[in-house]
Amino acid sequence: MANQGASRAARPTAEPTAGAASAGAAEAAEGPAKAPAKKAPAKKDPATKASAAKALAAKAPARKTAPARKAAPARKAAPARKAPAKEVSAAKAPAKKAPATKASAAKVPAKKAPAQKAPAKKAAPAKAPAGGVKGAVQGVKAPAAPKSHTALVRQARRINRELADVYPYAHPELDFENPFQLLVATVLSAQTTDLRVNQTTPALFAKYPTPEDLAAANPEEVEELIRPTGFFRAKTRSIMGLSAALRDDFGGEVPGRLEDLVKLPGVGRKTAFVVLGNAFGVPGITVDTHFGRLVRRWKWTDQTDPDKVEAVVGGLFPKSDWTMLSHRVIFHGRRICHARKPACGACPIAPLCPSYGEGETDPEKAEKLLKYEKGGLPGQRLKPPPDYPGRAAPPLGATG
Repeated sequence: MANQGASRAARPTAEPTAGAASAGAAEAAEGPAKAPAKKAPAKKDPATKASAAKALAAKAPARKTAPARKAAPARKAAPARKAPAKEVSAAKAPAKKAPATKASAAKVPAKKAPAQKAPAKKAAPAKAPAGGVKGAVQGVKAPAAPKSHTALVRQARRINRELADVYPYAHPELDFENPFQLLVATVLSAQTTDLRVNQTTPALFAKYPTPEDLAAANPEEVEELIRPTGFFRAKTRSIMGLSAALRDDFGGEVPGRLEDLVKLPGVGRKTAFVVLGNAFGVPGITVDTHFGRLVRRWKWTDQTDPDKVEAVVGGLFPKSDWTMLSHRVIFHGRRICHARKPACGACPIAPLCPSYGEGETDPEKAEKLLKYEKGGLPGQRLKPPPDYPGRAAPPLGATG
């Protein structure tokens, strides 16, 4: 009984101890688990920083993959977007090139159009009888007049060279055999053509071959012989007067000096230079109506006085060129560059002429305006030089 009471008494004591032990064990078991939970708030700073760092680290890729950061790839994608743009431009390029090629193709005929006209231009020399005209000159624009003296000299000398190519056979267009005949023929050529003089002088010189003969002639007979030249009374006085002066003052010979020639009746500077240049080989400029007209058209001078024209033009050329320059300019004025209607469309120096367009510019119409050998017609001399490419003029009264 005592043992039972003792055991009973011991049980409650043991039970709480066991319970306490188990409870302590439980607490001990729970203690370590709860301790971090309780200490977590205190240890949140490093943990938070770590977790924040990890979160940032974790979020960093997320940000990289974020659309905002993928904007860079989106920008890189711009080339991909531009690629279509390039493709579009490439696609447009053919469209642009297509009209360009069509335009160029359309322009090529336009550029070749003058080339198609060129054969027509070159056909003119074949038609032109003396072969001197270089052909049609459609589309030529008149060049501006030279602005300086140097430019004027260059232009004038170039025109002279071109004329030398066109008229290599240029010569005085009066028939003569000696200085006396040339002097008389030149006086008679005033206000008439060289052709008419050449048709008249054979009979005159046959009857009065020397200055002495003509000075002693019957004026009425001389008038009748030279009537075809016009102004026959005044011209009779001139040629008989100069014949008497040659007989009395120069021993029946024509002087070879300008100052002597201009003292003779009816002889001026123009006549004197014709005689000096062609009978004595002394250079001189012959300013007749053709020469004055052309040098004004070419803007070499605006002077109308023959002496002033002679002085200005003479300063553009060496003295050795004066005589042949005169022949070439006069040839051109008589054949192509006419007073009333110049044949601009058939002029070989049209590209150099500041007055191009004053006359007929159509090549076919201009060709019909050409005279003498350039137009397939006889020349002015009954006895032309051997190198003259045209036909001799017919005698007075002859037909055809």
